[in-house]
Amino acid sequence: MSALELLSARLFSRKVGVDSFGNAYFESRRAVPVYNRTRRFVVLAKGMDSTAVPPEWHAWLHHTTAAPLERPAYPWLAGHQPNRTGTALAWRPKGHDYAGGQRRPTGGDYEAWTPGT
Repeated sequence: MSALELLSARLFSRKVGVDSFGNAYFESRRAVPVYNRTRRFVVLAKGMDSTAVPPEWHAWLHHTTAAPLERPAYPWLAGHQPNRTGTALAWRPKGHDYAGGQRRPTGGDYEAWTPGT
């Protein structure tokens, strides 16, 4: 977000909260006449990766909930992670070229015919 956008966010909006990733959430002071509700937006802490917004804040941004929900802290519940597609941490199945493995044979495998054998 540019410095001008951040300045206008602080002048014309109120800060609602900050999540564990450092993203700051804002809500406009006045309702937008077209939608008859306030505008909600986020200032991302790192780059422009919108997958860094946790689910509870995502629901608040899209006016699904009136306030960000607190997730229950179950021991089996994993924390939110941004999308890892295209990074070295992306999931790759067995046999993927980047995983360095051999895939198991399938029905579509064949051996090329060579004349004289």
